[in-house]
Amino acid sequence: MAFNHGALDATLAAAAGTDAVLRGELRAAFLESATRQLDLLRRARCDGNWNVAAMRLKGLAASFHAEDLLQAAETALRAAPGEPMAVREVEAVLAQYDRAGPADQRRL
Repeated sequence: MAFNHGALDATLAAAAGTDAVLRGELRAAFLESATRQLDLLRRARCDGNWNVAAMRLKGLAASFHAEDLLQAAETALRAAPGEPMAVREVEAVLAQYDRAGPADQRRL
């Protein structure tokens, strides 16, 4: 999956303007929420819990215009509960967002 965090960065910049601290706080809140949903995906053993976590992840991704995460959430929605490949895809996207964090804040 090609990683592109430009839309997320643009959304954070639009919300925070020139306030780098606020941008960082918004990014942290986004990652914390997404990580929480990933944890729920990992622990889900039934269709209902899996779908709720995937839908929440999809909603969060859509709210922040995080296209890569949105695609990963859609993959999870199509997968069976506990599907390792779906979980790994979400993990990989979140790892990329996390790595793109504070250092990229200077360029926004």
